[in-house]
Amino acid sequence: MSIHQPTATPNGSQPSEIPQGIDPSNPHQLAASLYNEDLAPTARKGRTWNSYSIFTLWANDVHSLGNYAFAIGLFALGMSGWQILAALMIGAVLLFALLNLSGFMGEKTGVPFPVMSRIAFGITGAQIPALLRGGVAIAWFGIQTFLAAQVLSVMVIAVAPGAATLRETSFLGLSLLGWICFVSLWVLQLVIVSYGMEMIRKYEAFAGPVILVTFLALAIWMLFESGFNVAMDTGSRSSGWEMWVGIFGAAALWVSIYGTFVLNFCDFTRGAASKKAIVRGNFFGIPLNMLFFGAIVVVLTGTQFSINGTVITSPSDVVEAIPNTLLLLLASAALLILTIAVNLMANFVAPTYALTNLFPKHLNFRKAALISGTIGLLILPWNLYNSPEIINYFLGGLGALLGPLFGIIMADYWLIRRTRINVMDLYRTSPKGTYYFTRGVNYRAVLALGLSSIISLLLAFLPALHVVGPFAWFLGSGAGAIVYLLVAKRHHDLLDLDGEAIAVAAKH
Repeated sequence: MSIHQPTATPNGSQPSEIPQGIDPSNPHQLAASLYNEDLAPTARKGRTWNSYSIFTLWANDVHSLGNYAFAIGLFALGMSGWQILAALMIGAVLLFALLNLSGFMGEKTGVPFPVMSRIAFGITGAQIPALLRGGVAIAWFGIQTFLAAQVLSVMVIAVAPGAATLRETSFLGLSLLGWICFVSLWVLQLVIVSYGMEMIRKYEAFAGPVILVTFLALAIWMLFESGFNVAMDTGSRSSGWEMWVGIFGAAALWVSIYGTFVLNFCDFTRGAASKKAIVRGNFFGIPLNMLFFGAIVVVLTGTQFSINGTVITSPSDVVEAIPNTLLLLLASAALLILTIAVNLMANFVAPTYALTNLFPKHLNFRKAALISGTIGLLILPWNLYNSPEIINYFLGGLGALLGPLFGIIMADYWLIRRTRINVMDLYRTSPKGTYYFTRGVNYRAVLALGLSSIISLLLAFLPALHVVGPFAWFLGSGAGAIVYLLVAKRHHDLLDLDGEAIAVAAKH
């Protein structure tokens, strides 16, 4: 798409001549280093993300196997069923508010997260938050694909038992069967994402109902297996102050799991039809869907515990116990659909936009997706997954920086600028531009990120502070916001200008 568009007058007619000092081939003075079709704002007309689209995002992501492992772990640690539900609902209410704040930014401006970051960090400094978010996502994309490949391996062996011999040969730490399954799923995801955000929206819309029906069916099956006997706890109960600290700590950790999403939710809501669509989608997808999720957790763990006194670690444990091969395959296929859906939305979109933002002259959404997917393969993610040190210190350290980033960006958008954004200047390199700052970098935001990151990293890794560890994301986010508000330059008479003149259709 050409970025050279004519300048329109306020009534929509074309001016008779280009104003002096304006390049007639590029009247909007857009920089090729900042603008391409994938980074451009989405036009309001024709946006395709409605309430159902946003709901299905959460219908998939909330029911991820990692989230089930987290919630089931609370049961194993001694929390009762109602305490787990209370923790999840407190977290859901907080998430509902945070995601609306983040989502409204995308709906108003129509820009993806790397471009949104230019508002606070500058047109060049925005590479910092974009690459931090993208780096975490690429690693987790590879890890999630590896976990999905393990499910596919079980399915292959169930259909063709002789394939188990392929596990005896390994290369670079992964068996031959593992390679076949991993590469197959890797290619499938690359194909889906290469068609852009519209294809991702359609896949999420397809996967959402499949996931909800599957987990409901698993819960009903377990109820019959246990004779409708659901154990509400493991027998080791907490009470008083200890109980409430545990509930609020679990709620804070639940929000922290979504620390990535609340940061770049605008990648999805830039295609939202309205703020109402975001609110409705978030309401049914977060509080109500998380209540359903919590009920499934209580039923699956409680029924299994009542049957033999053991606590499952994941819904996949229930799936593996299904005696009928056909039903086992169907349930496993649903888990595969789920894992791919979560991977696409949580771990593929962010690095794709980050790479596009890094090289907008050379990369579009499809090329960037292929590159980020290739990196996810080359890092040999199964070796990362099998190394607790790497997961904890490298990925955990990067993840700890996302809280301060959220605090800084939210404080800048909502409190400093009060939502008044000059979208056109997000794509200009003029020193007089709103977001040029100092050679394209807002060093005040970088300073705030550096100082608040120290706090966040200490909370994440210092054993002496383990008591407040569950609240690290909130404390890091709060520190980022407070430090930035203290050092930020106050702006007056900010121009609120949309980007409709340079916008593109909300699809790829």
